[in-house]
Amino acid sequence: MKLYFVRHGKTQWNLEGRYQGGGGNSPLLPSSYEDIEKLAEYLKKKQVKFQAFYASPLERAVTTAKTLKKDMGIQVPVIEDRRLKEFNLGELEGMKFVDAEAKYPDQIHAFRFEPKDYDSSAFNGETFEHMIKRGKELIEDIVKKYPKADDNVLLVSHGAALCALTRTLEGYEIPDIRKRGGLTNTSLTVLETDDGGKTFQEKLWNETSYLDRKITSRDTI
Repeated sequence: MKLYFVRHGKTQWNLEGRYQGGGGNSPLLPSSYEDIEKLAEYLKKKQVKFQAFYASPLERAVTTAKTLKKDMGIQVPVIEDRRLKEFNLGELEGMKFVDAEAKYPDQIHAFRFEPKDYDSSAFNGETFEHMIKRGKELIEDIVKKYPKADDNVLLVSHGAALCALTRTLEGYEIPDIRKRGGLTNTSLTVLETDDGGKTFQEKLWNETSYLDRKITSRDTI
């Protein structure tokens, strides 16, 4: 079976350069609905038949999932699951990147580039270990529920959480999960398993060709 991972559309806080983890939220930008439609067209051309959509219960993820379903013109359940939420970033929620970097320079650097050195206790946040554990538990449940070789499930979640989860499913340890950078808003990553979730093979990583624009490093934060 295949898992299609989508990062939610770009939000106002993304645009403003603010942290929005598991407790923060802001609405999708108008342009994000255009991006979601482009992703929908891409998936329709691939003629993928989905058994279900899963989404983080945060508004930006649920809206992305429901809009994608509508734009694809398909009837599948959209199942909200808290295990797909973004990292709980504690006191960083809503803080501008520049302010967070000034106050917690070492931890912000570690979060983005050196996760083995990340100490979330500095601002009462969630650890990589905890986030990965809850994410993997959900994936185990999904693989058991949809065991057929041609089953396809789409999951809408968040940049840091998806990067950590997908890299871990591929067998990477925490020190290495950020070595290929982050994931772009409305990007698509596809993993496949043929052994009941014991191992996963990457079919796509951070695919954004359908967005038809130049992607910069700011798009993956």
